Amino acid sequence: MIRYFLALCALWLASLSAAPAPRPKNIILLIGDGMGLTQVTAGMYANGKKLNLDRFPITGLMKTQSASHLITDSAAGATAFSCGCKTYNGAIGMTRSRKPCLTILEQAKQNGLATGLVATSSITHATPASFIAHVESRADMEDIALFFTQTELDFLVGGGLKYFNKRSKDQRNLYQELQQKGCQVYNFQEKPLQKLQPDPKYPFAWFSALGEPDSVKAGRDYLPLAAKMATEHLSKRSDKGFFLMLEGSQIDWACHGKDGPRAVAEMLDFDQAIGQILAFAEADGQTLVIVTADHETGGMVLEQGEGFEVLDLEFNTGQHTASLVPVFAYGPGAEHFGGVIDNTDIYRQMAMLWGYVTEPVVGN
Repeated sequence: MIRYFLALCALWLASLSAAPAPRPKNIILLIGDGMGLTQVTAGMYANGKKLNLDRFPITGLMKTQSASHLITDSAAGATAFSCGCKTYNGAIGMTRSRKPCLTILEQAKQNGLATGLVATSSITHATPASFIAHVESRADMEDIALFFTQTELDFLVGGGLKYFNKRSKDQRNLYQELQQKGCQVYNFQEKPLQKLQPDPKYPFAWFSALGEPDSVKAGRDYLPLAAKMATEHLSKRSDKGFFLMLEGSQIDWACHGKDGPRAVAEMLDFDQAIGQILAFAEADGQTLVIVTADHETGGMVLEQGEGFEVLDLEFNTGQHTASLVPVFAYGPGAEHFGGVIDNTDIYRQMAMLWGYVTEPVVGN
C-alpha cells in the first residue's frame, strides 16, 4: 500500500513539473479546394508514389456538411474554418442568421500578428473571402473586395484585379487606395511575381489575373513561389507571429470539369506549395501547418488502366460530394487535428492554441 501511495505521489509531482505543451507562434492553413482522399492518391501515384503530404505525422478525417446542406459549398466550408460556425451555402463570413462572425484572420490581426492570403483563384473567391469579408452571398465580388481596404493584409496573392480597379458599383479604385495606404501593390500586367522582392517594412499585394487565373496546365506557376515568399515576408512583419491561409483553388475546378489530368496537375502544384511551407516550418520550429479541404469534388474514382502502374481517373459527378476529406497536421499543436473531426474544429483548435475565444464571435 505504501509503495502504491508513493507511486501516485511521484506521478502527481511529475505532472506538476511537466512542461506545458508548446503553442505555435505561426499558423498556416492550406486548403486544397475539392481535394478528397482520391485526389491525394491520384497525385501520389502520378508523382512516383510520393507527396510532401507523406511527411505529416498527424492525419485525420473531417466532416464537411454545412448548416443548409449535407453537401457544402466552398463559402460555407471556409466560413466553418475561419469563424467556427456552420452556415448556409453561399455565406461569406456570416452565420446562418446572416450576422457577421469574427474570423481567425481578423483576430490574429487584432492581436498584432501578421496576416496573409494566397489563392490560385481570384482573391475575392469564396475560400479566401471567407477569412476577411462578411457578405450574404459569395457572388458579390465587388462587395467582398471592399473588405481588403478595411482589414490590412500583410501579404496578398491571387486574381480578381477587376473587382478592385474596374468596379461598376461605385467606380472606386481600390488598387490605388491600397497603394495610398502604403501597400506595395503590383499586378501580372506590370511584373511577374518572380521579378518582385517585397520590402518587409510594408504590406505586399500581387494580383495574378483580371478575373480568375489560368490553370496550371495553361502555364500558371506562382503558387509554390508565393508560398515561399509569404512565409519569408510574414515572418519579418511581426515579432508576435503570423496567420496565413493558402488555397490550391483549382483542384476543385478541374474535378467540376471531370478533367483527371488537370486535377492531378493542380494537386501536384498544391503539393509543391506544401513542400515550401514545410521547409519553412521545419526550420522555424514554431509553426503549425494544417492541410485539409473544404469538400471533395467529382466523386473521383481510380480505375486500373493499361499497365500495372497506370490509373484511369473517372468521375461520378461534376458536383461536390459529402465524402469525408483528409486532414494533415505538422508542428506544435498538430496532435489536436487527428481522428475524425468536424470542419468547425479547425477554427476551434486554432483559436484554442492561440488563446482566442473558441466559440464563434458574432457581430450585430
